[in-house]
Amino acid sequence: MSRVSGNLFVVAAPSGAGKSSLINALLQRHPDNSMQVSVSTTTRAPRPGEQDGVHYHFVDEKTFLEQVEAGEFYEYAKVFDHYYGTSKTVIEDTLKDGADVFLDIDWQGARQVKASYPGVHTIFILPPSNAELERRLRTRGQDSDEVIARRMAKAQHEMSHYAEFSYLIVNSDFDQSVKDFEHIVLSQRMRRSKQQIRHREILQDLLAE
Repeated sequence: MSRVSGNLFVVAAPSGAGKSSLINALLQRHPDNSMQVSVSTTTRAPRPGEQDGVHYHFVDEKTFLEQVEAGEFYEYAKVFDHYYGTSKTVIEDTLKDGADVFLDIDWQGARQVKASYPGVHTIFILPPSNAELERRLRTRGQDSDEVIARRMAKAQHEMSHYAEFSYLIVNSDFDQSVKDFEHIVLSQRMRRSKQQIRHREILQDLLAE
């Protein structure tokens, strides 16, 4: 039977909208590795406990820029003096194995990915209100009022790009949002183009004269 390739998803959201929690919850519901988060390439040094190929693919800046020049990334960006990128080879190998892949990137990265991978499915996560977003950021207890104000301003800018995405989830009820997220992913597996590969032999038998 022919192998069915996985689907590529970009999942974006402002900080505090619950994107990482939603992705982790969905992965826990599907522990068979049929859904995976992309492992990015970075030029920063590994932090304690981080493993190459698990948390990131760690390379030096010279190697990274050579990969950029060779067109080996779907998207890349420089953040706080370090480069981060999404490797085409890593993604394509995972998709060939039949797994769905989530790219946890921003709207700018989503634009880059869509330009080189038109079949990508894009999902944007929104909070139910600005007040709730600010409450979630404050609940973390990690940032000063000044930092939270900057995060809120950045969130406004990020949320203004929601219309560039194919799917929209308003994360007001977490359990329902996980179900909505799962429905989006599973519906792509049920598309005719995927099903006719998965059930090729059944279709041939059903249509045989």
